Amino acid sequence: MVFDIDMIKKVYAALPGKVEATRKMLGRPLTLAEKILYAHLYTATTSPFERGKSYVEFAPDRVAMQDATAQMALLQFMTCGRDKVAVPSTVHCDHLIQAKVGAAEDLATAIDTNKEVYDFLSSISNKYGIGFWKPGAGIIHQVVLENYAFPGGLMIGTDSHTPNAGGLGMLAIGVGGADAVDVMAGLPWELKMPKLIGVKLNGKLSGWASPKDVILKVAGILTVKGGTGCIVEYFGEGADSMSATGKGTICNMGAEIGATCSVFAYDDKISQYLKSTERAEVAALADGIKEHLRPDAEVYADPSKYYDQVIELDLSELEPHVNGPFTPDLAWPISKFAQAVKENNWPEKLEVALIGSCTNSSYEDISRSASLAKQAIDKNLEMKSEFTITPGSELVRFTIERDGLLNTFDQVGGVVLANACGPCIGQWARHIDDPTRKNSIITSFNRNFAKRNDGLASTHAFVASPEIVTALAIAGDLTFNPLTDKLKTKDGKEVMLDEPTGYELPVKGFAVDDPGYQAPAADGRGVQVAVSPSSDRLQLLEPFAAWEGTDLKGLKLLIKAKGKCTTDHISMAGPWLKYRGHLDNISNNMLIGAVNAFNDKTDTVKNELTGEYGPVPATQRAYKAAGLGSVVVGDENYGEGSSREHAAMEPRHLGVRAILVKSFARIHETNLKKQGMLGLTFANKEDYDKIQEDDNIDIIGLTTFTPGKPLTVVLNHKNGTKDEIQVNHTYNEQQIEWFKAGGALNVIRAQAAKKA
Repeated sequence: MVFDIDMIKKVYAALPGKVEATRKMLGRPLTLAEKILYAHLYTATTSPFERGKSYVEFAPDRVAMQDATAQMALLQFMTCGRDKVAVPSTVHCDHLIQAKVGAAEDLATAIDTNKEVYDFLSSISNKYGIGFWKPGAGIIHQVVLENYAFPGGLMIGTDSHTPNAGGLGMLAIGVGGADAVDVMAGLPWELKMPKLIGVKLNGKLSGWASPKDVILKVAGILTVKGGTGCIVEYFGEGADSMSATGKGTICNMGAEIGATCSVFAYDDKISQYLKSTERAEVAALADGIKEHLRPDAEVYADPSKYYDQVIELDLSELEPHVNGPFTPDLAWPISKFAQAVKENNWPEKLEVALIGSCTNSSYEDISRSASLAKQAIDKNLEMKSEFTITPGSELVRFTIERDGLLNTFDQVGGVVLANACGPCIGQWARHIDDPTRKNSIITSFNRNFAKRNDGLASTHAFVASPEIVTALAIAGDLTFNPLTDKLKTKDGKEVMLDEPTGYELPVKGFAVDDPGYQAPAADGRGVQVAVSPSSDRLQLLEPFAAWEGTDLKGLKLLIKAKGKCTTDHISMAGPWLKYRGHLDNISNNMLIGAVNAFNDKTDTVKNELTGEYGPVPATQRAYKAAGLGSVVVGDENYGEGSSREHAAMEPRHLGVRAILVKSFARIHETNLKKQGMLGLTFANKEDYDKIQEDDNIDIIGLTTFTPGKPLTVVLNHKNGTKDEIQVNHTYNEQQIEWFKAGGALNVIRAQAAKKA
């Protein structure tokens, strides 16, 4: 089945003319990203946009939402006054299934436990014309790749790993729910015109090296914020030689370098994947305009002229990598990893190895891992670590079961988990004898922040390809290098593992009985969406208050966060996922993972009303009850990681007025703006050190709040002295209106009311 074929035909019919007009306007050849971006402008332009500076309004082709973020997005959409979404949209139930025992039992438990939420999402999707993928259908990004992604398209998704679809030549960008609401309501979607990083891939992968190693290497080069504000475009003979799902892996994990998205050019590998997933019609359409779905030849010839930064990698020399622990950009070639483990005193024993997830659950990934599991059987080796497998979709799971791969994993003691996110996002009821004991796990996932997978600060999580993860599971030892080291069989013989083998696509094609899709009602106006007033899982939203029209004075310091503060630190997942549709309840996890710079503790801050220390959310609720606003201060790349807008909505709901940091991650800064919050950065980063625990804080200049004009923050210290510091912002005129109105949704409501 080809979804939205009429929309795709419309995009492709207009693309050649738009690309040619853009080429004439810019007066030069175009990169692929430029072709797609300029072809998706909400309103045509006669002058170029400046990369990294111009705010641009786009018209995405589609929206995708996962169940945890869809709840809040759709609760907001309900208030917009529309009968139906303006663009094709889908909801995917993948985040609320906890991995505990195995696929069948865990899925049944999730359907029972989350019935209220699933019923809400199913009914609201039915009402507003949204495609609904049931629990067990698969992980959002895998399902999108198999069904919706198409070369040259532009989509947004309420998950930071939405860029996975770049593997099929699509610009796919992770956003907060409020951005999705804009697009579903038919409004333009705003983005600062990204800068462009070109990654030229020479040679061809072989042996143990895999597409995952490309992004692990790039993460080591660019770091977790090196791609912020940029689209990463991969090109070259190495790019064209790589499978479409391998390209998807690289684009998926581009979120870990802060990239807006990543993309590969349309080629034969993408065409083959489209045909294999029953989208030959899309492949034929793409073939007809192929030159517009790739960078211009001049860009290939001299990339440094057209990209802001160029990185060049030789795939034939690329080593397998292992990244971590605690951050996905700490990159180790396998030849140096054992030494790093020993020198840093990381636990050498590997306790759990996990493959799959939205990053690495393709047929190619699973078949290459299964080839190693088969070797373990044939060579009389024992799987020394716990080993789990997470298929990315029911399509993949059904196919690998048919082809005997699941049976191979079963023979080595592997546990197949549900087609869902599971341990990758903290939905893992891990069994461990002592939760405080230092231990090591390795995954083929994308993130490895502290507590990310199992909620345990003691767990050292490493990221690698499924092949390396499987090999290390057989060894049970982080210092094992499968390229050079031998293993002992059950009867004491020494053997080496052969290089993994696999298939990019199933020889017999994909197969599935029930993919798990529910089409919406043709006319949903009569569908009722019920939310119980007494529910602790769902809560209808009340509009946030508009700005009072004055400077903000007498604000308390809620917390001065020290070091890395991701959206996991601001709004944890795991057990808190069940409250994603209830803003007040989930606000009880606000900033409980952030480290207080004044005592190096988490979830312990000083309450200026009592002088006592207590939890962050409770302290902020006390300020709110007393009619006092507050400020959160943070370090570099504040809000990196997941796209979850709850990390912006919770502070807004509890009365925080401003977030002042050294620098922001892109999605989080946008989410703050959408919710009517002030997201500010230190003009002088050293001023972070001037913030004292007992400060009363004033924000001056809001009555003349204008784009490009800094604001002043006055730190009134307890000893009677004060510091005045300059703070910057990136608000444009429209975003300032969001702030004044109390949030972007209030502006949308006002516009809808006028039309009515």
